[in-house]
Amino acid sequence: MARIKWLVVLFLLAILVQPGFAAEAKDVQGLWKLVSYGVEVQKTGEIMYPMGKAPMGYVLFMPEGRVFFMFTADGRKPGKTDAERAKLLDTVIAYTGLYRIEEDKWITKVEVAWNPAWVGTEQKRPFNIEGNRLKVLTPWRVMPNWADKGMTRSIITFEKAGVKVQQQPIEKPEEVMVN
Repeated sequence: MARIKWLVVLFLLAILVQPGFAAEAKDVQGLWKLVSYGVEVQKTGEIMYPMGKAPMGYVLFMPEGRVFFMFTADGRKPGKTDAERAKLLDTVIAYTGLYRIEEDKWITKVEVAWNPAWVGTEQKRPFNIEGNRLKVLTPWRVMPNWADKGMTRSIITFEKAGVKVQQQPIEKPEEVMVN
């Protein structure tokens, strides 16, 4: 009887020490719409909403291994002056590159970004998928858009989006040429 108890204990321990969630690329592939975006300030624990309460954005994971990530603050207006146009950079985050999945992280080798300092870097994003929600918690870092806050991390939630694209052939290629 004692032997059976130990076998049960060992079995339960084996289950408990199994590796956690290990996603595959197919788990994240597709289009995800931004649902919420908050930033936690490490120093104070404050949650701020630097992009407002209703930011807009998407992340698209292509089967070929490319990701496109972009979102903007709510309430953006076109800039009329150079200073206003420059300030718009504080209300956008965008990058693209090749991605790979390693356990609970998506890692992007950034090729193009709104912030040139990210080009050539690897951006790691721990995530989990709960139903049709993709939840992301970035590592602590100093974000260029609000460096004055010190170390912060983003808390981002996306929802799986269904998009139908109706493709039409281009009959006259010269009509889409840019001079």
